[in-house]
Amino acid sequence: MTILLAPMEGLLDFVLRDILTRAGGIDRCVSEFIRITDQLLPERVFTRIVPELHTGGRTLAGVPVRAQLLGSDPVCLAENAARLAGLGPAGIDLNFGCPAKVVNRHGGGAALLDEPDAIAAIVTAVRRAVPAHVPVSAKMRLGYSDDSRAVECALAIAGGGADELVVHARTKEQAYRPPAYWDRIADIRAVLRIPVVANGEIWTVDDARRCREASGCDMLMLGRGAVTDPGLALAIKADMTSAAVDPAPAVITWPALLPLMAEFWQLVCTRLDTRSRAGRLKQWLNFLRRRFPEAETAYQQLKSINDPALIDGWLAGVVQKRQASATMPFYSFTHRKNP
Repeated sequence: MTILLAPMEGLLDFVLRDILTRAGGIDRCVSEFIRITDQLLPERVFTRIVPELHTGGRTLAGVPVRAQLLGSDPVCLAENAARLAGLGPAGIDLNFGCPAKVVNRHGGGAALLDEPDAIAAIVTAVRRAVPAHVPVSAKMRLGYSDDSRAVECALAIAGGGADELVVHARTKEQAYRPPAYWDRIADIRAVLRIPVVANGEIWTVDDARRCREASGCDMLMLGRGAVTDPGLALAIKADMTSAAVDPAPAVITWPALLPLMAEFWQLVCTRLDTRSRAGRLKQWLNFLRRRFPEAETAYQQLKSINDPALIDGWLAGVVQKRQASATMPFYSFTHRKNP
């Protein structure tokens, strides 16, 4: 079982990648997209969005990061991919799935799913521009308004020379509304000879099990599910590798998550501008409260606070309580019913 961490603009940036990979279970990350329009970007743009390029293309926990490019001009994308490859990423990923209106209006992201020939041209150009040892992968949705061209687009990506394909099992029009149509990923897998990764609506171990069964994929990409439950990747791996009888997935506990939250806050205060710091912590707490009742309490306590000094004090208090009960396990092991 291989688990990837998804690119999510405005959420899964280098700060949260750092923290979630420290939690464990993630085998590889993909950065949020670097938008390519009509110019060759300076190196500082790539390293600003993917600072892991300064550390061998890996997070501080040692997890490799592929840098993602988004655009519609094959020549410009190829030129930027070549420059990016020289900075040592763990690979280069191409975005054919972003549903944002501003991106689609300019012919990028999911808008390209109505143009398989354009997709093929982009992948071909980038693959030719990048050294053979640098992997080139892509991420797509099932389509723009419908999934009638999903297989055609996937074939265009593979035919262009991509080494791997991630499929978000929804169309652009379906956005993030459940369900995800994992069975359509199986249709794509049936015609491709490159690895296919399943993505979309994986929030729990049970979701991962059902996704794997429906898609046939042994590679999964987690997005909001991992943000909501930083122990999800570990729990999925424990579930998939346990014996069929009496498996016991590992789950990160709230007390154990608090030091990671403190590290997150320290990174936010070090690397991000003052105005956005409190919002970033509250954004993560907003996701965490879906999984942890304690996060709901924390969110309510902090939702009207924007002063970093007050948040420092709050975090110091909760971490101190955690240290006072240092016998609490980092993971809990809970039985689940046999499938």
